Amino acid sequence: MVSPPLAVAIAAAPVLQFGVGPADSAIQTRALNAGQMFALADQAQSRGKVGLAEKVYRTMLADRSAEVRAEARFRLAMIERGRGRLTEAAVLLRRVVDEQPNAQRARLELAGILARMGDEDSALRQLRALRSIDLPPNVARFVDRLTASLQAAKPFGVQVELAFAPDSNINHATRSDSLGTVFGDFTIDDEAKAKSGVGAAIRGLAHGRIGLSDSVALTSRASVDASLYRHKDFNDISVELAAGPEWRAGRTRLSVEAAAGQQWYGMKPFQRSFRMAAAAVAPIGSLSQLRLDVAGRQVDNRFNGLEDGRGYSAQARFERALSPRLLLSASLAADRFHARDAAYSTKAWQAGIAAYREVGSVTVSAELTVGRLKADERLQLLPEARSDRLRRIAFGTVFRRLSLAGFAPVTRLVIERNRSTVEFYDYKRVRTEFGISRAF
Repeated sequence: MVSPPLAVAIAAAPVLQFGVGPADSAIQTRALNAGQMFALADQAQSRGKVGLAEKVYRTMLADRSAEVRAEARFRLAMIERGRGRLTEAAVLLRRVVDEQPNAQRARLELAGILARMGDEDSALRQLRALRSIDLPPNVARFVDRLTASLQAAKPFGVQVELAFAPDSNINHATRSDSLGTVFGDFTIDDEAKAKSGVGAAIRGLAHGRIGLSDSVALTSRASVDASLYRHKDFNDISVELAAGPEWRAGRTRLSVEAAAGQQWYGMKPFQRSFRMAAAAVAPIGSLSQLRLDVAGRQVDNRFNGLEDGRGYSAQARFERALSPRLLLSASLAADRFHARDAAYSTKAWQAGIAAYREVGSVTVSAELTVGRLKADERLQLLPEARSDRLRRIAFGTVFRRLSLAGFAPVTRLVIERNRSTVEFYDYKRVRTEFGISRAF
């Protein structure tokens, strides 16, 4: 990883102290500069003394030179990768690119490790960030080849996020005291109004792949999303299992999956769903990616049979790396749901834009989402059909410098406002999360 400028920086690095094994019975102490320390570690590794090399590199993490620290951290990552400790290697490489955004070799190695761990999307983001740098032609061609072949190395992956989550409106309910009807205003019971609470958010995803050929694979995944509170009446838990084939057509990745999901609310079955979906992911140049998703679903609502029905949805998401530290994305989605009762049949759309910025070892994100929803008809009791306008703003941070065992602290703030012609659906919500997530 050492480049000519880095070699010069190493040669000029401050003198360090390091104990050397005795030639006789006495212990000799020599003053070594950074270049000599690296040479000592190289010699130790060539003789199979990896533990000694690791001690040398960890000593150098306290060096005043950012270049020396980055080089030592990179070499430690390569040792961890050789041991098969991919999480530890990924955390170290992430620290390197935090301090040195243009570190080409570190980003390449990080992308490869993320792919081996099963997180292809994150690996491709690293490669797009790398292509935003003015690379030498041979390196650029290598990055393009790696991007094209990355799909083959994705055997299994797990992602977990745990958070402590205060929420001003855990049941997405109105604060209005009355509901307008064709017979006049009805009083809304306190139990049906918005409730605040502090809960735990748990999100997990496990996915795997079995390769059937160079371009075809069978994939599967299991996901869980839960918001749990002291009062179990507001617990919201969703689980989904999905599987299907995935293949490549040129540079485009195509997939089809069948999925079954179950949602519980208040620890009681709320609804179950069956879904068929297809997706296409294609690079747009070397810095951007476009993903298209279409799906059809059948819903069985266990609380209200009039809400049973089938739905169709489509979404497009575009991502572009503007620099090694800045990523922008935009999305547009549409949904059509046909319920047993036309008053619960809806047409909806959502549009969003998001930015992700690396500030040292902190990732800062901001997202804005707007949307509309309209019901086909009104409920007989209500004077007009449901019509909603949604606005959502979200901010998040990931503090990778404080990582432990591959996890880092995260914070998230979500401010949501849904204006509706039906009071039951008109609500405000502020949710904060403090938790841990993967650090790379």
